[in-house]
Amino acid sequence: MSRRRATAPAPLRTPLLLAPLLLAPLLLVLAVAGRAEAVGYRYWSFWDRTGGTWTYATQGPSTVRPSDGDVEGFRFAVSADSQDATKPRGAADFTAVCHGTEARHGTKRVALVLDFGTAADAPSGETPPAPRTVCARIPSDATTADALASVAKPLRYDTNALLCAIAGYPRTGCGEQVSAPHESTASARPRSGAPHHGPSAGLLAGVAAVALLGAAAIWQARRRRG
Repeated sequence: MSRRRATAPAPLRTPLLLAPLLLAPLLLVLAVAGRAEAVGYRYWSFWDRTGGTWTYATQGPSTVRPSDGDVEGFRFAVSADSQDATKPRGAADFTAVCHGTEARHGTKRVALVLDFGTAADAPSGETPPAPRTVCARIPSDATTADALASVAKPLRYDTNALLCAIAGYPRTGCGEQVSAPHESTASARPRSGAPHHGPSAGLLAGVAAVALLGAAAIWQARRRRG
């Protein structure tokens, strides 16, 4: 009686068959992470200064009513969101900015820091003006937008009241989506903690999950062979 020739068991091919299935989630994770890292917005951010520290404003300049002696700042940059926004550069002190502006009854003085950003953040074909500070004297019930209008015209707003330009900069555009900020911009971000560049926690978790699936498939195949 003839005997059948033994053939290699099918489980040996399991890891190879599963490889495309395991690779697909990894590629998806990498693609999503890549898109998340590549998106930013070019806009003017608004800041309050308290105790020598810049804090991202929780209201817009048209609703904030500063007090006499307040310091507020504006920074033009490419940022992902309010948590990723770039703060105004340099020191800002009310006495230094408004030393030549005397107090008057019925008015208030607000020190403004205007940072037009870097060349890396500038729209194509435009050069940012040098940062400057200015003291605005405004009525006691005026807003920060009023203070800005008194010292930094022309201002430009969009139909949703978003501040698009200070002192005519930039000439065009308003909060448009652009590629991720350059390293020079990222280094000035107010958020501390883990570096912005490099794999995110979500990406690492996705890679780890895919690696575990692959290890489990190989272990199962070897167990069947045994």
